[in-house]
Amino acid sequence: MGIFDKGVKKTNRSFFDRLSRAIAGKTEVDDELLDAIEEALVATDMGVDTTLKIIDSLEERVRRDKYVSLDELVDMLREEIASLLELDAEEKSLSAGPFDFSKKPYVIMVVGVNGVGKTTTIGKLASSLRAQGKKVMLGAADTFRAAAVDQLTIWSERAGVDIVKQEMGSDPASVAFDTVRSAVAKDADVVLIDTAGRLHNRIDLMNELTKIRNVMKKVIPDAPHEVLLVLDGSTGQNAFQQAREFSRATDITALAVTKLDGTAKGGVVVGIVDQFRIPIKFVGIGEGVDDLKVFDKKEFVGSLFSKEDLEK
Repeated sequence: MGIFDKGVKKTNRSFFDRLSRAIAGKTEVDDELLDAIEEALVATDMGVDTTLKIIDSLEERVRRDKYVSLDELVDMLREEIASLLELDAEEKSLSAGPFDFSKKPYVIMVVGVNGVGKTTTIGKLASSLRAQGKKVMLGAADTFRAAAVDQLTIWSERAGVDIVKQEMGSDPASVAFDTVRSAVAKDADVVLIDTAGRLHNRIDLMNELTKIRNVMKKVIPDAPHEVLLVLDGSTGQNAFQQAREFSRATDITALAVTKLDGTAKGGVVVGIVDQFRIPIKFVGIGEGVDDLKVFDKKEFVGSLFSKEDLEK
């Protein structure tokens, strides 16, 4: 079993249940079948624009090749999905791992609304990096929620990494500044900065994130090296809206999509990459500390559309 089979099982099952009903008794690809594929893709929350892009390409290929078997159609579908996930920046960065550790300390600012698994993602990343021998430091810059600081503290203890925090209500930028300065002094390899996830006022969010970035640059001129947006894959179209709002508020460089194991909306991964041209670096497929996985495009697509399910 591939690492993503568990994570997109519900999406895969839902898609092929719909597709199996559509192809019953058919021997070739026709408009009715393509319409059924379109409906099935939309149901995975891939998004209308991305779905239409896929269907248009499939129609062209079917028209060009004259006869296409159902197996060939699934292969085409996989190829089209994979092509939408291709980003030059992603290929270059992930070929050597998700992060460029030639920069030290490597500063990652993590953003996302409350409830998407942002703090948990930070904790799992810290555990993974610590296991790789990296010296990690956490910054609890979400100073508006006591639960966020407490949760991050628990993760720091579990992972065996240092954490910098201040009193509730403290200036988040001050926490970020202290964290980065401490990381430099202690020769840390990686810094993970947690931030507050509020979208009620985009101007406030933009100002706060800009301030955090600016104070970190006083210590490390090119920090942050990564701005990682965490999205809850189970929220479907809400994840699109969050990606849109945070992209307007700050420069997002990478995505982590959580909770894919509990949803039939795994197509949101494809739609968000296609629409925003931001690489996905991590996906969360479970509650365990090891269930945050580095995103592998080929394996994900293979799990998302498994032909074996078409035969069941």
